[in-house]
Amino acid sequence: MFGIEGFALATVPLANIMGLESGFAFLTWQRVLMWVAGGVLIYLGIAKKWEPFLLVPIGFGIILVNIPLGYHVMGFAMPPGATLPPGMTEWPAGYQTLADGTMRWDYLPPVWPDLIEAGGQPIGFLSIIFRYGFGWELIPLFMFIGIGAMTDFGPLIARPVYFLFGAAAQFGVYAAFFMALGIGFDIPEACSIGIIGGADGPTTVYLTTMLAPWLLGATAIAAYTYMAMVPLIQPPIIRALTTKEERKLYMAPRVREVSKFEEILFPLVVMLVVGLLVPEALPIIGAFMMGNLLRVSGVTDRLGATMSGSFVDIATVFLGVCVGAYVAAPAFVRPEPLMVFGIGILAFAF
Repeated sequence: MFGIEGFALATVPLANIMGLESGFAFLTWQRVLMWVAGGVLIYLGIAKKWEPFLLVPIGFGIILVNIPLGYHVMGFAMPPGATLPPGMTEWPAGYQTLADGTMRWDYLPPVWPDLIEAGGQPIGFLSIIFRYGFGWELIPLFMFIGIGAMTDFGPLIARPVYFLFGAAAQFGVYAAFFMALGIGFDIPEACSIGIIGGADGPTTVYLTTMLAPWLLGATAIAAYTYMAMVPLIQPPIIRALTTKEERKLYMAPRVREVSKFEEILFPLVVMLVVGLLVPEALPIIGAFMMGNLLRVSGVTDRLGATMSGSFVDIATVFLGVCVGAYVAAPAFVRPEPLMVFGIGILAFAF
């Protein structure tokens, strides 16, 4: 019964013939397509060395979650007699109804927070990690602690005008935001899509988790894939906007020596100013600046090295595999994720 999603196991003769524990009876072309997509990401990470620390685990997670009947990896279950949550007109596609009336998905439906409120529970080890690691925004914040510990703000402190170069990147955010609104996405979804234009994967994951978790797979993969493709995306744009002579200009570095006091003061001041201006951003900016303070304090070198080394590596593995495992065929092979990818590549052009 290829191509059928959302059915009762007892109604599938082929499943009875091959055994209910076999996934072959439930294989669909959409799942095979996602295997190919996961394989492409793994290939780009290994062969092309494009963001391998993220594309390889993301690709692996995509293949893993699209193996039929993988409930113990990334699944969800609703108890017998469960009613639809408010605002939902039908159950997410791809469920199987067991003999006792339990509905079971072999992936984590994008509307899982609503289903949990209606009595459902994640099943599978990655579902549990995803629920608490992303539902509580822990893994993205862990990533920011590690990134902060790897970041050198010395050039920015020495020449604050460099701030304008970073601010210019936000044009892509606004462009993607208004494009998403224009084609029918609501404001939370448009914000999640627009942040792709900031060329920052962890920020994309964090914001999408807060505003539109059902888009997390599409926005995260778009952000990290396009970040890896910058060497392909930007050169034609640079050639179109500059002359050959301009590209040959040599810009001599003019950076003054930054004192230890300035390096220590910078993360504290940024955390206070941004926290007062935008309290909603305090978790992310606080994690980022805490990691940076561990780097520059001079007395927490071991902590800074751990945060920027093994700690962020572990967080990266969980982030990549869980994001990939969120990209299940029933929820992903639809027009909306494809539109996210299209808007994302235009945003990166800015």
